[in-house]
Amino acid sequence: MDRKLLDLLVCPTTRQPLALLDKDGLAAVNAAITAGTLRRADGALEPSPLDEALVTRDRRTVYRVDDGIPVLLAEDALATTGLDGFPAA
Repeated sequence: MDRKLLDLLVCPTTRQPLALLDKDGLAAVNAAITAGTLRRADGALEPSPLDEALVTRDRRTVYRVDDGIPVLLAEDALATTGLDGFPAA
């Protein structure tokens, strides 16, 4: 993802800056998706593992990136609270 674009992106709900999610965080999110335990903010299950994602500064919210395009919809946000193995800030 382009660094200049990343510097401009913020969470649509909290307005916190976003950063690329590290590999350990991505692995924890994908493990929960595969287990069928990770839900989006709208209550729907996240259907497929993520290749890339963005995370808020407080590491409580993750947004998927599809084909290099950030999906910054509040209803598609993934909460990391209580997610097994998700690394803290």
